[in-house]
Amino acid sequence: MRHPQNWSAQNRPAPKPPARYRLDVFPAFHKVAGRRVVVVGGGEEAAAKVRLLGESSAEILVVTPRAEPVLHEAIAEVGATHAARALRADDLVGAVLAFAATGEKEADRKVVLAARARGVPANAVDRPDLCDFYTPALVNRAPLAVAITTSGAAPVLARRLRARIEAMLPAGYGGFVAFADALRARVQAHLAGAEARRRFWGRFFDSAAAPLFFAGEVAGAKREAERLIEEAASPSRGFVALVGAGPGAEDLLTLRAQRHLQEADIIFHDALVPASLVAQGRRDAERVAVGKRKGCHSRSQEEINRLLIDAARAGKRVVRLKAGDPMVFGRAGEELAALRACGIAHEVVPGVTAGLAAAAELQLPLTLRGTASSLVFTTGHGMHGETLPDWARLATAGTTLCVYMGRSVAAGLAARLAEAGLAGDTPVAVVENASRAEKRLLVGTLADLPALQRRDDITGPTLVVIGEAVAAAALEKAEPLIAERKIAERLAA
Repeated sequence: MRHPQNWSAQNRPAPKPPARYRLDVFPAFHKVAGRRVVVVGGGEEAAAKVRLLGESSAEILVVTPRAEPVLHEAIAEVGATHAARALRADDLVGAVLAFAATGEKEADRKVVLAARARGVPANAVDRPDLCDFYTPALVNRAPLAVAITTSGAAPVLARRLRARIEAMLPAGYGGFVAFADALRARVQAHLAGAEARRRFWGRFFDSAAAPLFFAGEVAGAKREAERLIEEAASPSRGFVALVGAGPGAEDLLTLRAQRHLQEADIIFHDALVPASLVAQGRRDAERVAVGKRKGCHSRSQEEINRLLIDAARAGKRVVRLKAGDPMVFGRAGEELAALRACGIAHEVVPGVTAGLAAAAELQLPLTLRGTASSLVFTTGHGMHGETLPDWARLATAGTTLCVYMGRSVAAGLAARLAEAGLAGDTPVAVVENASRAEKRLLVGTLADLPALQRRDDITGPTLVVIGEAVAAAALEKAEPLIAERKIAERLAA
């Protein structure tokens, strides 16, 4: 049985990316070793394509009646064949790719049509409308290759990204990939099952083998690989990572969180975690929505604890993906206690919590010399739904108060703080969907705060920031809490 029965009904495929993230092209690598690739053209554009194709094992045929000196040099450099004449139909027989690089649109169009007539994909240089495929910016660390395309929209950007990746990958990285490939037969022989092999390779590329190899210690790299093979061959031990997804922006996910998502066999995620973040997990990982949202839990905390434990006991690598930071109003303490009680290996990966994301959105220093010297993160709801006590402490002058889950109790929150002595003109900011494209900023005063509870146009994750420090925030794009009322001058300053 692949997984315990109690979560199988909840499994669902990886969420489809939002429309704005869907590609109009599908990246693929053509096998060209020993096969013909045709380049038609006689100038610099053709020479550039010949030099690029010269990094492969293709048999390059250049067809042009007249070749400029730069093309002659490229042909000689890569060992291409030059047919000093116009393109003929039989030039394309058996070809796998064709490039039109004549510099003239009509001539390029004829080359593309001739290639298509024989089922050969064609590329016309700098003419995206004629292309069947785009030539990527290529990072060559054979056998490793990294190809970057902007689908013809911004080739200069693709080249800049290529330069950055070139700098990230040592020149000898291809040798390390070949070293890994030489281990493949031994890994296949000693590790039964795809999961054990995947576990080995996941650890191998993050292990000490790489730095040893690049330092010239190939024997040491082999010993490290052998040690990892032995570990992977031992019975699988489950592992749970409580991972903070942050406020929702993909580029705020930590590198460690991304690594755990790529290694996970199963991902239990909250309802507030965007689908685009869940999709960063391994493609064949199982996804289980556990539906944790304020006032609407499709699973009790006890059920979630049991799912984590069952998955780990089945030898799975588990990610519990939580919005924000697991340790800030994420009920991580209950899950950690359950994992410890059962002896399950685990780790906590921090995420950007909503209070910090909201502060960044407002460009608001939560502590400000001479204005705010203390910071309180609190929640609008206690364990049983009542608003929290100790209002006198929360209403202290010089304190910035960040209230999580405060929208539905905004009126009671404002009343309690006012009773405790906080002035009605104390600045208040509300941030909905912090860090996301659909974010909203609203500002007003403590006296305005009850209006938040009545606004049914605010449905996303919302954080309320209260205190004099709000007056220092960037509020140019903010809306008033009470739509009919203008933002006070002291807040707009």
